Amino acid sequence: MTRRTDIDVRPISEAEFPDWNRALNTGFLMPPAVAEEQLEARRNQFVPGRLLGAFDGDRCVATFRSFDQQVTAVGGAPVQADAISNVTVTATHRRRGLLTRMMAQDLAAAKDRGDVVATLIAAEYPIYGRYGFGPATTMTEWTVDVPRAGLDARWAAPEDGGRIDLVDGEDVRKLGPELHERLRRAQPGAVSRSELWWQTRTGVVSTDGSPWTEPFYAVYRSADGEVEGMASYRADAKWGDAKQPLNTATVDWLLAVTPDAERALWRYLCSIDWVMMLKSGWRAPDDLLPHLLPDPRAARITTQADWLWVRILDVVRALEARTYEGQGSLVLEAVDRGGLTGGRWRLEAGADGASCTPTTESAHLVLDVAELAALWLGDESAVRLAALGRVREERAGAARVADALLRTSRRPWCPDMF
Repeated sequence: MTRRTDIDVRPISEAEFPDWNRALNTGFLMPPAVAEEQLEARRNQFVPGRLLGAFDGDRCVATFRSFDQQVTAVGGAPVQADAISNVTVTATHRRRGLLTRMMAQDLAAAKDRGDVVATLIAAEYPIYGRYGFGPATTMTEWTVDVPRAGLDARWAAPEDGGRIDLVDGEDVRKLGPELHERLRRAQPGAVSRSELWWQTRTGVVSTDGSPWTEPFYAVYRSADGEVEGMASYRADAKWGDAKQPLNTATVDWLLAVTPDAERALWRYLCSIDWVMMLKSGWRAPDDLLPHLLPDPRAARITTQADWLWVRILDVVRALEARTYEGQGSLVLEAVDRGGLTGGRWRLEAGADGASCTPTTESAHLVLDVAELAALWLGDESAVRLAALGRVREERAGAARVADALLRTSRRPWCPDMF
């Protein structure tokens, strides 16, 4: 067995990119041989210095990629983030600290760049808490039994004077980015979408080399012609023995900046001929969808799980970037085993904003930076974390004060996988 000290962790070169991709496929249990077209497609994501590899001799045995991102804080401020993806360790080299070394190297570089947080979507729950990440948003997917939903089968158009049109990929690339920015400015937990994101979701560019199949794209325009919603969806072709349609429509993504747009798009998707089941895709846990139906029980939850994980790199900038539901003060002591941002701060929050300053005062609430990250977007409860033993009250009632300041009336949501 190769000693840990003999395994080199470093940013990969372009010449090492093919071997890095072989290790990536191996780690994700995909065929390890990387076809040339797949390799060329993935080069779109190659950014020098942001792809790390662990090398045992000349063979890559672990992978790690990060890229620039913005995540929306409570109140709408964009916060600079270090987005992490493509994390693998080959099965022959587990338990040798390779992920720890890659993570430490990347987070230190992110801190030096001035990133406020790091983000990721965790494939496995137990891994990332030890690096200071906490689950900050939840994702829910519903499956709608369309005939049971109680909707009027004669419905043909939105009742608010708006309209729905089917468009192509070129229209999506023109209209989608501005619509998404409107949503992102209002939705805590939403993350930025690059031009490459729109290109890959409309078939212009591939990042995995797989054949492109065009989905359906629906756009909602309000009565005055403004684009307020958009959805991408696909449908299968399944029929029963008695020539009855049993088709399922699956939503890739759905954006809506008004309740009217959201209502109209879901109503449209439930009205498509032959569609008996509708899969919603990744939605916020308090999404309007179930209660837009006359019978909300027609929408059953098929997936509900943690989604966006956050690691705070700068406590002051993170807490000052967001707005607060109430007014008050709190002394927080954050413990950071990674040594990046631990300390004690006084948070003074109100309707006009917040200040977060280092202090030597006694702490009201003591918590790990992972728990602070879980609280940052307003979804988690400090009272709940205290009951679980993951937050310690040094002043009676401090967890309730934290909830009154930090929690939000609507839950944060990250629409994207990365």
